[in-house]
Order: sequence, then structure tokens, then C-alpha cells
Amino acid sequence: MEDNNELSWNDFMKIEMRIGTILTAEVFKEVKNPAYKIQVDFGEYGIKKTSAQITKLYQPEDLIGKQVVAVVNFPKKQIATMMSECLVMGGIGDDKEVTLISPERKIKNGTRIG
Repeated sequence: MEDNNELSWNDFMKIEMRIGTILTAEVFKEVKNPAYKIQVDFGEYGIKKTSAQITKLYQPEDLIGKQVVAVVNFPKKQIATMMSECLVMGGIGDDKEVTLISPERKIKNGTRIG
């Protein structure tokens, strides 16, 4: 592995990964690849919308109340008919299925990962 991808500590600290609780999840009918429209509550950082291609392992009703890790300081991005405001984090498996990253126990919404 080459070192040209190394981040400095300051680079890492610019990435705001925070804990949030999923409030709503529904099928995102307007996108090409199967995905859900999701709203996540980040406490004092507000409620943010996103699109997540997590349909292989999750049903919308199972996501409500689930805490997740998301990057909240990327620029907003237009995805079909919605402006995405955060990026929910997950591990991508061999069959392109995404497993969400969640805290092992309930934690305050907005808590920073670092």
C-alpha cells in the first residue's frame, strides 16, 4: 500500500461523522438503483435527508428508530427529486449489500465519531 492516500490528523478531524436516529424511511421510486429516502435526527445538528442504497438487507419499517453513523458536512447533493444532506455509513459486502454502521448501545443524537 502506498502512502499517497494517507490523511493527516487535521484532515480526519474535518470529517464530521455523527450519530443520528432514523425517523422515516420509504422507497425512493425516482432513482435508477434501488434506494430508500431517509430522514435522520442528529439532535442539535438538525434533521437531515439522505438516500441510501440499503434495500438488500433492510426494509423501511425496520430502519425507524435505528441509530446510524453519517457524515454530516459533505456538500448537499441532488439525487433525483431530493437534495441529500448527509451520507449514512456502511460496509459494502461481496454482493454489494450494505450493512449499516451503528453504535453498540443507544447514544445521544449528534454525538461525534472520532
